[in-house]
Amino acid sequence: MPHLEWANKGQAVAQAADAPYHLLRFERGYGDPDADNLLIRGDNLLALKALLPFYRGRVKCVYIDPPYNTQSAFEHYDDKLEHSQWLSLMYPRLVLLRELLAEDGSIWVSIDDNEAHYLKVLMDHIFGRENFVVNALWQKRTSPDARLMLGDAHDHLLIFAKNYDQIHFAKLPPSPKQLKMYKNPDNDPRGLWVSSDYSAQGYRPNQMYEITTPGGAKYQPPLGMCWKNVESVFFQLLADNRIWFGKKNMGVPRRKTFLSESQGISAWSWWTNEEVGHTQEAKKEINRLFGADASFDTPKPERLIQRILHIATNPNDLILDSFLGSGTTAAV
Repeated sequence: MPHLEWANKGQAVAQAADAPYHLLRFERGYGDPDADNLLIRGDNLLALKALLPFYRGRVKCVYIDPPYNTQSAFEHYDDKLEHSQWLSLMYPRLVLLRELLAEDGSIWVSIDDNEAHYLKVLMDHIFGRENFVVNALWQKRTSPDARLMLGDAHDHLLIFAKNYDQIHFAKLPPSPKQLKMYKNPDNDPRGLWVSSDYSAQGYRPNQMYEITTPGGAKYQPPLGMCWKNVESVFFQLLADNRIWFGKKNMGVPRRKTFLSESQGISAWSWWTNEEVGHTQEAKKEINRLFGADASFDTPKPERLIQRILHIATNPNDLILDSFLGSGTTAAV
């Protein structure tokens, strides 16, 4: 496997082990005094090391939004590190985060093109290339940046598992747009349904039969394809009124899926701003809380974090954000 090399890498590799343990001083503030939630103030490398004796192997989901190294100086933090310094910042923290993850846990890291591809190789080394899940793209803008010749529209969300074979991600509920696709043109007593193509890619001899519709039209599978099921299963579906031939019973067969039976929709790697928000939405959220003068420069929209936590966690799971920023993860 390829490895990244950079100045002072040896020192960065040793930092996770060499960082001293510190005792955490607990102060009770607002909210439920019996809650187990923690807000830790300080160097996150030292904080992560302090958490190890209590939370090693227990965290179900880590979400972090580290400095992107954009070579800009923001009011609340310096994002202008030399590349090797940035790698040395990330390496020991990622090592400790892996130790805190549960065996069925996952880590989600927001990043942009400045360091995304180096971060991917770094995480391949720490988490194992076999534990890479996907690089999801969040459409952070609503329109192109007119100042740029070719503007960037997205941020990356690098997702790794502690153990790929043990993770289980929840499906997403249908969006309002998707719900509008469910109809009931045949007044099926089971309620709203949506139809899908009954053909499948490839050639399977026992799935190459002819289908005759109730209206008398005859269909073979499309060129280069076969039907989704063997003929005996097709007849079972037909008897159960799960095959749709159109209102005149002359159309190409399609399979019905009922809303009441839907287990949700699997997430994929393209996350639009319509679904999970954008940077302008995030700025409005934080301005409502803190006012325009006190706003954090680069917050994430709550809908983006909500989707991550919905997919990656169950109620009462432990969630960790060690680059908390404006506190969006805690708010969600």
